[in-house]
Amino acid sequence: MSNEGWKEFLDADDVEDWVVLHGGATAVFEAGSLVESARLAGAIATLVESEVDIVMTVAAGRLTVRLTRDVWQLESRHVELARAVSEAARSRGMSANRGAVQEVQVAIATQRGEVNLDFWRAVLGYVPATDDNAVDPLGTGSTVWMQDLDPAKPLRHAMHIDVSVAQEEAQRRLSAALAAGGQLVDDSEAPRWWTLSDRAGNRVCIASWPDGSARQAEVLARA
Repeated sequence: MSNEGWKEFLDADDVEDWVVLHGGATAVFEAGSLVESARLAGAIATLVESEVDIVMTVAAGRLTVRLTRDVWQLESRHVELARAVSEAARSRGMSANRGAVQEVQVAIATQRGEVNLDFWRAVLGYVPATDDNAVDPLGTGSTVWMQDLDPAKPLRHAMHIDVSVAQEEAQRRLSAALAAGGQLVDDSEAPRWWTLSDRAGNRVCIASWPDGSARQAEVLARA
């Protein structure tokens, strides 16, 4: 796995429609009807090389386009594809909504080797995108991935939810969650991510990484 692909995407020009989530570059285009969404999906399909694992979700009011199933799969070619997709949307009068872009993942935090990922793939009917995750082959369900614990920490098999959003959406989502009764557990990694919990102690992370990486690097450099 390499950081170069998603970093290159973040640094590229003319990809402002796209948010780099844990699952890679994603865009949501607003459409007036299901027919318009489907027509844009058909136009995009003609732009895609056969080996590109693109996922499109057609809905009445929007079309969601995911260029990969994992952030580590982003490559140079995806920059040009993203630009072409955006141009196809603009030519049909459709605009991107970065605030609507999100990905929800289930993280199983444990020490490596203690959780049988093959079990989760089998029971969910999922397939691997990388060696540490399981993805829905239909492209609609949440990804399950293994998060390694610090070996110094006690062994536990804890599940939590990761919500990956655009950098400008993260603070709004955080404020809304706190206003709805959530509790801030840890903000030591902010603005990369914040850890919250509900009243029962169930945890969730709101993450602007990797989408906010370029901006966050600038902030740290000025600090």
